Amino acid sequence: MTDCQAPSLMDNLASICTSRRWQKLMLEYRPDSDFDSLTLAANKAFDQLQEQDWLEAFAGHPMIGDLSTLQQKYAQGKTLSEAEQSGVSLATDQVLQQLLNENQRYLDKFGFIFIVFATNKSADEMLDLLKTRITNPRHIELENAAIEQRNISQHRMEAYR
Repeated sequence: MTDCQAPSLMDNLASICTSRRWQKLMLEYRPDSDFDSLTLAANKAFDQLQEQDWLEAFAGHPMIGDLSTLQQKYAQGKTLSEAEQSGVSLATDQVLQQLLNENQRYLDKFGFIFIVFATNKSADEMLDLLKTRITNPRHIELENAAIEQRNISQHRMEAYR
């Protein structure tokens, strides 16, 4: 990355992914300023993450449908998460309650929150995905969540194009 572009991206790595290991690897790789180099470096860093790194990344997200946590716990990604979960704002109270209930069941079962690339998905779609994925074994769900984390991060990186 060029010095003039480095602060805008490198100083905002936590808003892209809260895994400190991923951030450290990105700083070590210092990708060129073009988006392809950035994506390549990000994927290379993601490929090196272990379970605890993924769990740290997942912990940086609010629970789908629980927008109140955005204001309390997730200040660095508040605006991004609100935009990504905009489909939830149109949901009925019943669907929101189901999302919160199913999210808690998911958290209790797997030990991490339900991660989904929520952009352009309605609350009903996310609820259906949640109900489907909660039936998976933990190792499969960890893989699914990691894929979703990559998608979320790539979408967030696009803001730095």
